[in-house]
Amino acid sequence: MEPLADSEIERILVVTAHPDDLDFGAGGTIAQWAAKGMSISYYICTNGDQGGVDPSITREEMRAIRQREQRAAGAVFGVTDINFLNYRDGWLEPTIMLRKDIVRAIRTVRPQRMLIQSPERNWDRLGASHPDHLAAGEAAIQAIYPDSGNQFAFEDLLHDEKLEPWQINEAWVFMAEKTDHVVDITDTFDKKLAAIKAHVSQTAHNAELDDRIREWGLRNGEAAGLPAGRYAETFKIVKVS
Repeated sequence: MEPLADSEIERILVVTAHPDDLDFGAGGTIAQWAAKGMSISYYICTNGDQGGVDPSITREEMRAIRQREQRAAGAVFGVTDINFLNYRDGWLEPTIMLRKDIVRAIRTVRPQRMLIQSPERNWDRLGASHPDHLAAGEAAIQAIYPDSGNQFAFEDLLHDEKLEPWQINEAWVFMAEKTDHVVDITDTFDKKLAAIKAHVSQTAHNAELDDRIREWGLRNGEAAGLPAGRYAETFKIVKVS
């Protein structure tokens, strides 16, 4: 499916489960959007405290580390509006409260486009289907429809917080098993890799990281029919309005 032209997009809201999810899944595409002058906001659902491999780091320390790392990764693209909902890592569920928090984010940012994770399990890439990813994706799509544009959903957001209903135009779903849109990220691949490496606590121990990320990108490009040596990211485009 063809998305809206980028010239029609002023604001983009990214909702993911963990710090680093968006950089692994869509960093090259986000870099392109930022370079075109779009305003990009991140809302990260969990605090990230189950991440890392060093047992000497406490979970409270890890929480602070991962949030610093996400801000550093955002700086690679020039993204500074980075928010953390601070749900417990590993325990995320698509609850009414999470849904409300995402509706609040939508009505605050008022984006035309959202980038979210897939709520459907990918049996070919199980690592993409962490339970927190599925929960964040499910809560986000529920917030998109029916809640964010409905004045009677979470009425306190309207009456107490003065957040008017807002309906986005389209959602880009990443980590999906079935995709219908490809972005050639060859020119921004180095930025994607730099953003991923900004998550030092999650990546520094992985000596094969560069090769692995390159392999993913090349495989996507080849499957999409791009010329040899081109990197790509893939998405499912959902039209909303």
